[in-house]
Amino acid sequence: MLGLPSIPAVCLRPRDLRRGAVLTMAFLAAVGAGVYTGCWDREEGATAAAALAGAPTAEGPREAGTVDRDAVARAVAEAVAEGKSGKKAAQEVVSRSGDRWGTVYDQGEYAAFAEGLDGHWTGVGVWAGRASDGVIKVDKIQPGSPAARAGLRAGDRLLSVDGHAVTGLAVTDVVALLRGDAGTPVVLNLSRDGADLTETVRREQLRTEPVTVRQRPDGVTVIKVVSFTRGSGDRVKAAVKAAPAGEGVVLDLRGNPGGLVTEAVTAASAFLDGGLVATYDVRGDQRVLYAAKGGDTTRPLVALVDGGTMSAAELVAGALQDRGRAVAVGSRTFGKGSVQMPTELPDGSVAELTVGTYRTPAGRSLDGGGITPDVPAGERVEERAVTVLGGLGVGP
Repeated sequence: MLGLPSIPAVCLRPRDLRRGAVLTMAFLAAVGAGVYTGCWDREEGATAAAALAGAPTAEGPREAGTVDRDAVARAVAEAVAEGKSGKKAAQEVVSRSGDRWGTVYDQGEYAAFAEGLDGHWTGVGVWAGRASDGVIKVDKIQPGSPAARAGLRAGDRLLSVDGHAVTGLAVTDVVALLRGDAGTPVVLNLSRDGADLTETVRREQLRTEPVTVRQRPDGVTVIKVVSFTRGSGDRVKAAVKAAPAGEGVVLDLRGNPGGLVTEAVTAASAFLDGGLVATYDVRGDQRVLYAAKGGDTTRPLVALVDGGTMSAAELVAGALQDRGRAVAVGSRTFGKGSVQMPTELPDGSVAELTVGTYRTPAGRSLDGGGITPDVPAGERVEERAVTVLGGLGVGP
């Protein structure tokens, strides 16, 4: 989401770099403008990196495709001493390392990233992604946003922002152009159906509702989780408790790019009575994530997934599937199963570097492969889910 919190803008969201706290897996980053990690093209996946913020551990053997954080810090220090861009130097090291999920933010971008994790950000309300040819395309427009009021549409090509050409840029760089203070104007040059158009919009403070709940006429409760921002896990638990007794639940994780792992674990806990949710490693140090006790373990449950289901959302779907708690319906998920950790660099910028991978309770690594649904479904997925619930003893 460019202009949104994607990263949240990123349209996605930061926080202080306190070493020890929040697990963030998959909300990628770009923040200032608003870009959601799951909205980016696979080849732009590095910009959509998710973060796992925790206390640094002793260096262990690094996996292929990861980068030595000390090497990044040295490159930044040398660049700054020579009067060059520390962020650019860090990006070059990360790019050469083969860490496809690693990315670098300046202080403002990372702050915006953190803001997005709280479910709000400053932007124009555009989700965008980069195609393999470098073209930046609008994927989605947030209803009621400045972009929506200006008439922007999904499918528009974004050509420039305030006169800066964006074709070929990384999504994080596009986001940096889109972000700014609320109330300030930004000029967008776009192409639609072969015709160029220019729109001037003003940035606003925007919010998104990460969890929505609706009751179908047949009694089934549909809980849609757009992203795992702060508070989303408790909202899922509240929705499950409020659902009619004896009726099934559809947990819709389609298009969910991930977010805070702690929130994902809380959401999974709504359907589990303790037990393993996932394991992960940080530079060889094995760790575990457990569900809280007291969840609803009897209500029939279907989890909807698709190619936009990423990272922390895959963690939830994988745990519920492996634990025999939910039937997964839809299409194969994205396959983002690596863990990133933020490292503050000498110039104040932040590098999100891959430090390990996570696995489902059954020991499956989802990185690159994703989750295969129990019941494949391309169209009318929700109706298929309700049919599955009927086979589990509920529904029409």
